[in-house]
Amino acid sequence: MNLIEKTDPNLARLISEEQKRQQNELNLIASENFASPVVLEVAGSVLTNKYAEGYPHGRYYGGCRWIDALEDLAKERANRLFGCEHSNVQPHSGSQANMAVYFALLDVGETMLAMDLSSGGHLTHGLPINFSGRFFKVISYGLDRKTQLIDYDKVRRLALDHKPKLIVAGASAYPRVIDFARFREIADEVGAYLMVDMAHIAGLVATGHHPSPVPYADVVTTTTHKTLRGPRGGMILCRKELGERIDRNIFPGIQGGPLMHIIAAKAAALGEALRPEFKRYSARIITNAQALADELLKLGFELVSGGTDTHLILVDLSTSGISGREAEEALDVAGITVNRNSVPFDSRGPKETSGIRLGTPALTTRGMGEEEMRTIAGLIKNVLSNIKDRTVLTEVRKQVYELCNRFPVY
Repeated sequence: MNLIEKTDPNLARLISEEQKRQQNELNLIASENFASPVVLEVAGSVLTNKYAEGYPHGRYYGGCRWIDALEDLAKERANRLFGCEHSNVQPHSGSQANMAVYFALLDVGETMLAMDLSSGGHLTHGLPINFSGRFFKVISYGLDRKTQLIDYDKVRRLALDHKPKLIVAGASAYPRVIDFARFREIADEVGAYLMVDMAHIAGLVATGHHPSPVPYADVVTTTTHKTLRGPRGGMILCRKELGERIDRNIFPGIQGGPLMHIIAAKAAALGEALRPEFKRYSARIITNAQALADELLKLGFELVSGGTDTHLILVDLSTSGISGREAEEALDVAGITVNRNSVPFDSRGPKETSGIRLGTPALTTRGMGEEEMRTIAGLIKNVLSNIKDRTVLTEVRKQVYELCNRFPVY
């Protein structure tokens, strides 16, 4: 920070304030994590200076001999970690990875079947104002109202009725293990491609703590942050015969020059994920999530599907008298960072919602364990039971600060 402080003190101050916020607040955003110092260093390296349009050993710029080696390394590590035949590490985000796959496998106006946003799907799984909903005909599937689990029989009926060319599995707010084999059976029955968006669970898949979609899916997309704990970015894994089509739809289809500093940081994160300690870390993410869920249930909270198999918990506040937005804002005052989230069959709109989404990857990275999860559940309960009491919120914030002080981020 010394150089930034000397040359641009206002920018340095803003970065410093954000660093303090990350250190002094409890990050329960399920889609966030803390990248390692190595990943941060690589992402801020001289690689940001290099343009490298194209792919290794076939660039449209000179001076790419080391860049080619770096991208090859990232791809080799991705293939080894996930056991896939082909990978593309250039997508700038998970959304762009999804866009490239859709354009590779579908013509504009063709039909895809994907999870509804209110059931836990992602914006790029067919939201009408998103590119996915604008360019393609999207049929949505959801959850069983009673179990709040994916209704695979209904997925099959919708597939038989609408004959989609592509079926999308995966979610951004679904706390249970997904049956990829069942999705494969449905896709085969109607002659559809199967794409799995594993952005949230990639780190769990990499370490065997969630079944892998790779043996079942034609294409798998993911982000490289979240449970994988890398830089913000995307990645695509696929069968070898689809590789050229996928690559062509990233470049020159929807992107220009790749972000080589981020691709190298992806390589660093993938290298970390191949180590035994990362497997132990992934296991702790799940045990922490289950400890947090169990304690929340004991404290009287309602959880979608009654708990979690993964890193993610969805708290249903429908009967509490407060909205997800109100809960998010009160918890933020108390130093607990969450995001409002729709719950299945939500009566409130996406700006209000009836739920909050919690996740344990970032807290687990800090070294917190099951005891801390139980403490945090109690803090959440105290805040949401006294949502308008600033004295209580201030006292909780002090407790949060003390807890955070015991577990430095860096």
